[in-house]
Amino acid sequence: MKTRNKVLAPILIGALACGLTTGCLQKVDDAESAQKTAPAAETAAPSAPAENTASSEAGSGTESSTSAAESTSGADTATQPGSGVVYVYNWGEYMDPEVPKDFEKETGIKVVYDEFETNEIMYPKVAAGAATYDLICPSDYMISKMIENDLLQPINFDHVPNVKNIDETYMKQSQGFDPGNKYSIPYCWGTVGILYNTSMVKEKVDSWNILWDKKYKDNILMQDSVRDAFMVAEEILGYDMNTTKEDEVSKAADLLIKQKPLVQAYVIDQVRDKMIGGEAALGVIYSGEAIYTKRENPDLEYVIPKEGTNVWIDSWVIPKNAKNVENAEKFLNYLCRGDVAEKNFEYITYSTPNKAARDLIQDEDIRNSTVAFPTAEMLKNSEVYTYLGEDGDALYNKYWEKVKSS
Repeated sequence: MKTRNKVLAPILIGALACGLTTGCLQKVDDAESAQKTAPAAETAAPSAPAENTASSEAGSGTESSTSAAESTSGADTATQPGSGVVYVYNWGEYMDPEVPKDFEKETGIKVVYDEFETNEIMYPKVAAGAATYDLICPSDYMISKMIENDLLQPINFDHVPNVKNIDETYMKQSQGFDPGNKYSIPYCWGTVGILYNTSMVKEKVDSWNILWDKKYKDNILMQDSVRDAFMVAEEILGYDMNTTKEDEVSKAADLLIKQKPLVQAYVIDQVRDKMIGGEAALGVIYSGEAIYTKRENPDLEYVIPKEGTNVWIDSWVIPKNAKNVENAEKFLNYLCRGDVAEKNFEYITYSTPNKAARDLIQDEDIRNSTVAFPTAEMLKNSEVYTYLGEDGDALYNKYWEKVKSS
């Protein structure tokens, strides 16, 4: 599934409509009306990525490339009525595989679907023009960075009428990284917390401090993500998770180094699988994965620690160099349909900002789940990540290398 290095601003939780209000994520700014702009002209025939996306990962070894629509050449359908192609770049396992297929059947537009594992793998590939995508799903802070570096084009909301299904709460929340809602439409959101096995952990779990408890040595899983790892330490120390003060980042690193002998592993997707299999007692995990794990292992429970946590949002954007903008808008509009968004939610289990989709959730326990849709009280100490800038990134990377090499 996904790992993240999200980024936004502090949360003043006000009223929540199954999520976070404007003040809630400021911890987030108020919305202006979405600006509308005409899409760039689309090429007459499908435009393939500049490089073979299955082999242009610069040796990352972590990214997969799949054609979710299971079709062959975009050129094969180019002459059919309503045909064409759209190149999509999304997190791994972050969309029901049937959704692109269904879209293709309805529209005749072929979906070429590639996957990435981290924002940091996605960004340089897009920034360098190594491949040309039409629709990408970055995290909040990365969207801010892409806007700053002029990599995105404004979305023409006249061409995406189903955006009306996105709860205004999340459009307002997005103001923290996309002022005016010009460039993005929310797809999923959630929290970072602790997943624990009740058959192995008998005490109350309500604090990040339990991840430093020596009795759980070799039974603790941490996220192999610089921001998420440092966030845990910074919350314990009472620091802002977006701090760029070197003395604070250094102390957070020292705390992570102190914890390291207790940690079984720093992992990404394996937190989910190891916890389901009973291979660890405690793990740092994303709320969407927590919903899935509990379905597979009823002994697992998820908690948002009292010190606070990160609240994140992933959104769809259209790159500035997209060649098939009209098809990107059609696919984006399709994804915002209530029934399609509900289908994706059932598959990926990450919280949906789509109010029409939430109304369609049949399982009452899930529809009312505080894991999927936490209350304002649960989020009162939470924050969102903000883009730290190049100097801030360099600072964290410096101390992350120290942690990993210790």
